[in-house]
Amino acid sequence: MTARSIMRGIVLAVAVSAAAGCLWADDAAPKRQRRATPITTAATTTQAVNETRDDTARINAARRARSTHYHREDGTTVYVDTVSGEEWIDSTAIRSIPKMKYPLFVDATVGVDIWDPVMRLFGQKHGLLGFWASANLHNRYFPSFEAGIGQARNTPVEKDFTYSSPMSVYFRIGADYNFLYNSNPDYKMFAGIRYGFSPFRWAIDHAAPAPGYWGDVPPFSLPGQNATAGWIEVGIGLRVKLFSNISAGWMVKYHAILHESANVHGKPWYIPGYGSRGQSITGSFSISYTIPFNKHPLPEVIKADTIG
Repeated sequence: MTARSIMRGIVLAVAVSAAAGCLWADDAAPKRQRRATPITTAATTTQAVNETRDDTARINAARRARSTHYHREDGTTVYVDTVSGEEWIDSTAIRSIPKMKYPLFVDATVGVDIWDPVMRLFGQKHGLLGFWASANLHNRYFPSFEAGIGQARNTPVEKDFTYSSPMSVYFRIGADYNFLYNSNPDYKMFAGIRYGFSPFRWAIDHAAPAPGYWGDVPPFSLPGQNATAGWIEVGIGLRVKLFSNISAGWMVKYHAILHESANVHGKPWYIPGYGSRGQSITGSFSISYTIPFNKHPLPEVIKADTIG
């Protein structure tokens, strides 16, 4: 064997060894995973939402099957689970908030308050008559104004004097809120607030004080005194249609004096439109006539939705 043949064999052996080493290194090294860049489309962005929505619809359908329901004032349906008692709202069935059912100007009403004349038949010693008017806005809000006249004459039992107040005017201004605003306007259940004011005169006649340390005191009179007073009223009431445009209504009221003029001789026993001092609960009973503003028939009463 020649030197050239030996050299050629050595070179071939080295080349084979190097190739084998490279192959072994590739097998031993951890292989990298190829990464693919995701493609975003309209379908991929809504897929999760659609899947969630479908799941929610299926869940809500199952819960509705074992639930009862009622409607809120805004039209939302609230379900009550008959097993657990849990309340929940089906977000897929939320209705829009209903608008006012009735127009802005529905009607106007004028009335007469006969509470005091009736109470005088039962022995009340004060009060005469009141007249009022109100406007119906959306069958929900009722701004009102009242004017009347009051008078008093009273000789208390076991008292030696007579209190009198000649006929004087009084005024009230305020508003009512109808809780049945989406129902038939012929029937109302309402709460109201009023501010009242009256300028008036009062007097005490033939006062005979009991004998005291200085002996008998001659009778005396306190001539007419000028006075003013203002008060606040809050109350609840009902009004129902009797026939045609004639209605009747009553109201139970709590009232309290806000301010009154000062007098060196004391405070008056009676205030026109307010009543006797110290009487915090009173009432009213009215007969009224309604003047409609709309010639077209008013909408029918809202009926509650039912779910089969």
